[in-house]
Amino acid sequence: MEQRTASAADQRPGAAHPGPGGAEPGTGTPVRAPDATDARRLIPRTDQLLRDPRLSAAARRLGAGPVKAAVRTAQERAREGHIPPEQVPRTALALLPGTASGLRPVINATGVLLHTNLGRAPLSAAARQAAQEAAGPTDVELDLATGVRARRGRSALAALRERVPSAGDAHVVNNGAAALALAATALAAGREIVVSRGEMVEIGDGFRLPDLLVSTGARLREVGTTNRTTVADYAAVLGPDTGFVLKVHPSNFRITGFTRSAETAELAGLGVPVVVDIGSGLLAPHPALPEEPDAETQLRAGAALVTASGDKLLGGPQCGLLLGERDLVRALARHPLARALRVDKLTLAALEATLTGPPTPTARALTADPAGLRARADRLAASLAADGIDARAVESSATVGGGGAPGVVLPSAALCLPEPYAAALRTGAVPVVGRLEAGRCLLDLRAVPEQDDERLAEAVRSVRPAGKGEA
Repeated sequence: MEQRTASAADQRPGAAHPGPGGAEPGTGTPVRAPDATDARRLIPRTDQLLRDPRLSAAARRLGAGPVKAAVRTAQERAREGHIPPEQVPRTALALLPGTASGLRPVINATGVLLHTNLGRAPLSAAARQAAQEAAGPTDVELDLATGVRARRGRSALAALRERVPSAGDAHVVNNGAAALALAATALAAGREIVVSRGEMVEIGDGFRLPDLLVSTGARLREVGTTNRTTVADYAAVLGPDTGFVLKVHPSNFRITGFTRSAETAELAGLGVPVVVDIGSGLLAPHPALPEEPDAETQLRAGAALVTASGDKLLGGPQCGLLLGERDLVRALARHPLARALRVDKLTLAALEATLTGPPTPTARALTADPAGLRARADRLAASLAADGIDARAVESSATVGGGGAPGVVLPSAALCLPEPYAAALRTGAVPVVGRLEAGRCLLDLRAVPEQDDERLAEAVRSVRPAGKGEA
């Protein structure tokens, strides 16, 4: 009898061992030998790709995880036949994020200077550099001359006091709502806050001021009506339980017609602390915003405390500002809640550089010359039109945004493109966010720094449909 030596495959339970060109047992399906010409065999291995100097440098900058994910995606695209194997390294590099963060830089061409969904105020170059320098060890809470502990962020607070001379002292927390919450907790927990019905506002994303105040343990005492509240309405309800009178700037809407509201100077004569929430962070009067309240004017009118946001008209990082009487501000800064609301060294550094440095991008956008904006739009439109793109310059209207200066219209200029560009630009390699108006995509230039004009033009060129005409 003929003897046969079993292979390793034969010895495995249920193993099949069809010969070359044979059939899979029980199926009749032919089994073919691997095709040596299959392009997928040429896809670089992961270990080879990770040794590529460009990808290994990216791993040191971004971490190994994002680089490996980009490599796997590029390999999969090659296996599916979308790219040739030799393009895998280049595709992996193109898939890498610019930073280790998931946030992507965006060109704000919406015409809204302080767009909440885009992070409100863009930081100045000075503020960005200050934050970067502060990323390492700093003297944020140390006096280098004596070697002992010092007041946290003292140079930033000094810069804030210098910009608002009527403030006896200043304190900074992590946002505008936190500033008001700290004041309510420290001054009125278990007591009453007297506020006009016309100032019980709701701001973005369903955030309602009354809900914030009640959460601190304070009770709200509403006075007046939606459209008219007088100083007599406040005076009628004051008593031993009054923590303070609150005056809120209804920054994201306007009531017109038969209206009346009590001024800060009137309320200051009632004998109780007056807290004014100006919201938008304007520190002093601005000629372009004559109706927008500012911290200096409110303090001079008799406010005991002013609260505001730092990432709106001030043009700084997200933070909450508290400015007012020295003893009052110091008491708030020592309250236990202040520890939970304090800002980090990066915010303090960026805030100080915003206060002491050159004009911020927000300040420049607010005072931009409409004629200059139109000249920029004309140049961009001519350049793009020369490339066959349906682009033209048009007049536009911009707004402050961020809950500031409702009703104020800022004359501007924009690039006008076919509607499909809106989505294409928003999802492009350099995201550009514009707005749709009358079936066209408008790229308003008021919030776009002039040095970004060429980036904007290149972004438009890069998303132009290949080989297709435009409407």
